[in-house]
Amino acid sequence: MIIVDTALEKREREGNPIRVGLVGAGYMGRGVALQFLTPIIGMRLVAIANRTVSEAERAYREAGADSIQRVESVATLETAILNRRFAITDDPGLLCEAAGVDVIIEATGEIEFGAGVVVDAIKNGKQVVLLNAELDATIGPILKVRADRAGVVITNTDGDEPGVAMNLYRFVKTIGLKPLLVGNLKGMIDCRRTPETQRAFAEKYKQKPAMITSFADGTKLSMEATVLANATGFKVGKRGMYGHSCAHVKDVAQFFPLELFKDGGLVDYVLGAEPDTGAFVVGHSDHPIKQQYLNYFKMGEGPLYVFYTPYHLPHVQIATSAARAVLFQDATVTAKGKPMCDVITLAKRSLTKGEILDGIGGFTCYGVIENYAESIKQDLLPMGLSDGCRLKVDVRQDQAIGYSDIELPEGRLSDKLRDEQNIYFDLSALRTNRSTTEGR
Repeated sequence: MIIVDTALEKREREGNPIRVGLVGAGYMGRGVALQFLTPIIGMRLVAIANRTVSEAERAYREAGADSIQRVESVATLETAILNRRFAITDDPGLLCEAAGVDVIIEATGEIEFGAGVVVDAIKNGKQVVLLNAELDATIGPILKVRADRAGVVITNTDGDEPGVAMNLYRFVKTIGLKPLLVGNLKGMIDCRRTPETQRAFAEKYKQKPAMITSFADGTKLSMEATVLANATGFKVGKRGMYGHSCAHVKDVAQFFPLELFKDGGLVDYVLGAEPDTGAFVVGHSDHPIKQQYLNYFKMGEGPLYVFYTPYHLPHVQIATSAARAVLFQDATVTAKGKPMCDVITLAKRSLTKGEILDGIGGFTCYGVIENYAESIKQDLLPMGLSDGCRLKVDVRQDQAIGYSDIELPEGRLSDKLRDEQNIYFDLSALRTNRSTTEGR
C-alpha cells in the first residue's frame, strides 16, 4: 500500500510512531515481533503480553531487543513506553488500557481468551488487528458491531489469505470488474489428520502439533474462507466448497460456469495448483471492448478473469494492516454485515457419549464451512466453540454435531457473544431444533 509507507515515513520524521501492543508470543507472535524490531519505519512494538511471560521476553530477545522491562500495572507500562523500554507482562488488559498503545494485535489463535482480549481492547478504544482467523470466523461479525459502536477498527490481517484476497477483491472492483469468486490455494487436505500424524512436521518447523493439524485437516482453510465470505457477502456453493484440482490457479475459472453465480459471489479454493500459495479473485466483464484489451494483455478471452497473488506472509504484512487501521481507519478484511458462512463441527472418528471434544486441531473433530443460515437452521455447533463440549449421544464419523448433541462448558464469553451475534442479526428465528438460547 503505497500511501501507507509515505504516511509512516511522516510519523517517523515527526517522532510519533504508531505504538503497537502484541498479545500472544507463540510461533507467529515471535515472527511479528521480529518484523517490527528489524525495524519498521514509523511503528514501534511497545509491549508484548503472554500468559507465560518468559515467552514474551523470548520474543523480544530473539528480535534483538535488550532494554526489556516486566510491568504489572498500567502506570508502569506507561512509564516504560515513555522511557522507550520494551514492556512484557502476563496481563493483556494492561495493553488494552494503556494510553500509550494505539493498536492491539491479537495473535493467540485462541477463541475464548482472544474474545476477552478483543472485547477489552474495543472497550478501551483501541484499533484491533486479528492474527486469529478462528476467532474472526466464529464471532467476527458481532465484534465488528461492537467496534463500530466504539468508533474503532477491527480487522483481520493482510498476509493471511483472507487479507491477501480482500486486497485483490478491492483492486478488481476498482478497475471496473465484478468479483464473483474469491479464495486461496491449498496443497492438501486430509480430515483424518491428528496431532500425532502431524507431530514430526510440527517439530521440524517448531510449531504446535494442534496448529499444524488444523492446517492439514481443512479446519483452518474453512475458517479463512469464512472470514472472507463475511467480508465480501459471498456464500459457499456447497458445504465444504468445491475445491477443484488444477495445474495452475489461472485455470480456476473453467470450473465455475456463470450460472453458479446467479445468487451472488462464492468463496472457494483450488487444490494442488501452482503457485502453491497465496490467494485469487475471479472478476467478470461482459464489455466486448474491455475483453479485447484484457485479451491483448494476456488475461484471456473472458468473461471471467483470474487475478492472484503468489505469496502470503502474515507476520510481515500485518504491519500494513495495523498502519491502515490507525492512520486511515481502514480495515484490511472485516465483516461486512450479517454473517454469511460458518465453520461447523464434524466428528473426525466415531465418538461415544460422554467424550469431551478437544476443539481445533485435535483428535475428535474437524471444521467444514457451511452457509450460516443453514448452520443456524440445523442448530449446528460452530467448530470455534467445540472445545470442551461433552457429548450427550454417540456420534458417527463425519457426522455434523449439533447443539442438541452436546453440553456446553459454563460461563464462556464466546458463547454469549455468539448468541448476541445471532440475536443482533435476527438469525435465531431460523432454528428448527430449539426455540431459545436459554436452554444451553
